[in-house]
Amino acid sequence: MECGEDESQNQEEPVFYSKAKTYWSNVSPTINGVLGGYGFISSCDIQGSEEFLSKVFKFENPPNRIRALDCGAGIGRITKHLLVKYFETVDLIDQNQDFIETAKAYVNSPQLGKLYCTGLQNFVPEIKYDIIWCQWVLGHLTDEDLTIFLKNCKNALQKNGIIVVKENVTSSGEIEKDDVDSSITRPLEILSNLLKESGLDCILMSAQTRFPKGLYPVKMFALR
Repeated sequence: MECGEDESQNQEEPVFYSKAKTYWSNVSPTINGVLGGYGFISSCDIQGSEEFLSKVFKFENPPNRIRALDCGAGIGRITKHLLVKYFETVDLIDQNQDFIETAKAYVNSPQLGKLYCTGLQNFVPEIKYDIIWCQWVLGHLTDEDLTIFLKNCKNALQKNGIIVVKENVTSSGEIEKDDVDSSITRPLEILSNLLKESGLDCILMSAQTRFPKGLYPVKMFALR
């Protein structure tokens, strides 16, 4: 088990990233904390993700179940309740050191692999993965950094590997900014175009269901 920090984090960061880093550093390392006070949706979210992943495993050329990467993993919620059920090893990446330390005890599994403490804008995978899971984190990347990150992820896929993107989308057709946590929520068209610009083909897209009214729509993409 490793926990490494990218040297580029020590350089001056754009305000968009430094403000987000400060916000998350003040969030409690709990399910309710990492879900922004919506901890009660966790079980429903995991159920929707598991249903989606089961469809991915039924592809004509499905991914293997050796190694997965959980991006923007927080305290390891998705790793604990989903990914370790299907993969021999799961690596985590999150920029918050407290979250990473909490994940060790929270996941509490010998399947927990490498732990990376860095922002996705600084991260280039060094290992090949069968699944790279990106959920509720890509809104913390600029368009440019998002496409660079996804291109790097594509290069880090094993044969038949899949990138899963699960993100909020706006209903307004406009990009909506959150100045509190320094993130943006993109409309489906813009997000889809960025995925294409990253050189990825969408094999499957689905919508998360059974979430309470008033929350953003959530879309899931299987990409390679």
